[in-house]
Amino acid sequence: VQYTNTTRLCHSKPLLTVNGQYPGPTIAVNEGDNLVIKVSNHAQSNTTLHWHGIRQFRTGWADGPAYITQCPIQKGHSYTYKFKVTQQRGTLWWHSHISWQRASVHGAFIIYPKTNVSYPFPKPHLEVPIILGEWWNEDAEAVEKEAIQYGGGPNVSEAYTINGFPGPLYPCSQKDTFIQKVVPGKTYLLRLINAALNDELFFAIANHSLTVVEIDACYTKPYTTHAVMIAPGQTMNVLLTANQPAANYTMAARPYVTAFVPFDETTAAAILQYSGRSPPPLIQENDVSNLTVNLPVMRDTNYATKFMSSLRSLNSDQYPSTDVPKKIDRELFFAVGLNLQDCPPGALCKGYFGGRFSASINNQSFVRPLTAILQAEYYKMRGVFSKDFLTRPMHKFNYTDKDLDINMNPYFGTSIAVIPFNANVEMILQDTSIMGSENHPIHLHGFNFYIVGHGFGNFHPQKDRAGFNLVDPPMRNTVAVPSAGWAALRFKADNP
Repeated sequence: VQYTNTTRLCHSKPLLTVNGQYPGPTIAVNEGDNLVIKVSNHAQSNTTLHWHGIRQFRTGWADGPAYITQCPIQKGHSYTYKFKVTQQRGTLWWHSHISWQRASVHGAFIIYPKTNVSYPFPKPHLEVPIILGEWWNEDAEAVEKEAIQYGGGPNVSEAYTINGFPGPLYPCSQKDTFIQKVVPGKTYLLRLINAALNDELFFAIANHSLTVVEIDACYTKPYTTHAVMIAPGQTMNVLLTANQPAANYTMAARPYVTAFVPFDETTAAAILQYSGRSPPPLIQENDVSNLTVNLPVMRDTNYATKFMSSLRSLNSDQYPSTDVPKKIDRELFFAVGLNLQDCPPGALCKGYFGGRFSASINNQSFVRPLTAILQAEYYKMRGVFSKDFLTRPMHKFNYTDKDLDINMNPYFGTSIAVIPFNANVEMILQDTSIMGSENHPIHLHGFNFYIVGHGFGNFHPQKDRAGFNLVDPPMRNTVAVPSAGWAALRFKADNP
């Protein structure tokens, strides 16, 4: 982990990278492989790496979140991650898991099937990682530090990127454009990864359709669409057939927006170049109108909802969905949202009404400990955390009411919820409108889960459970909780 001088948008800065690469190097393994990854920290600040979506059966100390499963790697020190890839195949990714380092410290994690095991879809001519990200002209860690210090919203990024390049719609970025060459008639597997920090993204290719065959390293029934919506932390494999007249076509990504706070309204672009064609012509800066891409408009909730609702697990003989929990042992109800803390005496606060923004679940905002929680549990250390995390709100209210009149201050603490081993768990994630509703990406470490339902408004147990899909629901490790809505997850707590 080291700083590498990098230039984008005619702006140069020391960028935190792995092995000098942005995005970082691709890790490619086979299902069943044992991995040993030595991480040396040559940067000034602490760091860790998280292998996003890897189950980590009995190797929780190799998962990577700082102060949760490990103490961070200090300057000049190293840490060796050892784990096995078990019962997983597909596209995942890795990234730093401390502060906002993952803005640039990230890369693809590709798991090929075991030897002599084929894909449940036609073998592609070529496989191409497509990593969607964000670029700040200033240091991303400094952006986060300022937001935490003053409690205001963080400065938005200057650009979105495709494989580290913003593309020709941004200032002085014609040369900083990713180009993928294709052969007419061939089919390609695009391994999409949303490494952006703060934005769900639409992605599309002009005049072409995309067929989703996998999400979060879980196979799906093929679903063909002209654009996909992918939340931060999610991955998606799509098939692309080069079946259009030989030319240069635009690939593009821009945000799906549900929040009330300022956001990056720009569009990243790349080029799909058919073989035999000359280099793509210059695209004028900011000239989005001439891009004949299939992108929905930024606030197209109907499209995003239809896309999410169309994804189904493959549920084949080889990859069945027979383990969807039917009988539930533990119910969790998590009200997720943004609170507003009163400004502490003598402090300068830049949130709304002179307060400080603070995210919470069930009105509890997490305080990072100084000792890793897994370490404290293993060595039975006292005073690091408590086991009294509320698994449902202390007080029920109309969670999605836009005119809430309540105390917006959260509680602060380092508390955890304890789940019995092998329990069948149902987790309801309910968005709230305390400070305005928005789409929330939620990632569960160590587990995949089935998304058995989602909807808008408040979750109603009897009515909404009757509509759950318990046959072939999509399986993921990261869910986009709908703005002013809810998502229902089910999983077995089989990983200590």
